[in-house]
Amino acid sequence: MDGSSRASVGAAMFVRYAYPPNERGYCGPSDGSLLEPGPTAAMGGGFRAVAQAFTGAWPYLEMIAAAADIPDPLDDRVVEAYWIGNELLDRVDPSVVGTAMEGLFRETVGPQFSKRALGTVTNGLAHHSFHVFCMYPWAGLLGHERMHTQALSVLDKCRIRWAQVTEITSGRVSVESQPLFYAGGQLELGPALREETKGAVQAQDQLDDLAVGDWVAVHWDWICDRLSVDQLEALRRYTMHHLRIVNERSGAPVAGVSAD
Repeated sequence: MDGSSRASVGAAMFVRYAYPPNERGYCGPSDGSLLEPGPTAAMGGGFRAVAQAFTGAWPYLEMIAAAADIPDPLDDRVVEAYWIGNELLDRVDPSVVGTAMEGLFRETVGPQFSKRALGTVTNGLAHHSFHVFCMYPWAGLLGHERMHTQALSVLDKCRIRWAQVTEITSGRVSVESQPLFYAGGQLELGPALREETKGAVQAQDQLDDLAVGDWVAVHWDWICDRLSVDQLEALRRYTMHHLRIVNERSGAPVAGVSAD
């Protein structure tokens, strides 16, 4: 594919993963303009400016693209690296990731950043799970008397989680995935539980032939993608890498799913 084609594919992928939190008003433009899911919506008028307004994701895309010498942060390889994970992440110096993102998001979080976010992480990768577990303040609220339940729920729903399709009925898709739980100062992945999603963000596109047994990527309540074997392994590996960082900071090793 040429650069324009890769950017078009990457923009559509960005929509699929960014739409679920954007729908809830958690991420993206603050002026009320929302992403619209659909195969032709991604590159339509002003989309790049909308994507840049996702201040949690866009800096990572820029960092990955620069390290890989790819001109466009919306290149599909770059977008895949951030949301799912691929070999481009190995090109980004982890110390640069931690330093750059701490500086950027300290301004967003404010004076509570050092208490709530992990910060100063030197082995984090430019992956969405790094942002969720290490930059968001929620990990620092685990075990907090009043905030623990909400913190755990946000961490679990905001991470991109792998799930297996178990049932498809009337446009609804049920899946099984391993939820996060927290015990003894340790953040783990528990036994698989069934949940009902809202279906696929772009049901009329590449997920219209979704079948029971398929592995998918889920963000909040939406299915974003069907995962290949390589993508499934990558998403597991990078997620577990950042769970280990969380638990090393708390003095406990991560458990649940092997990253190998």
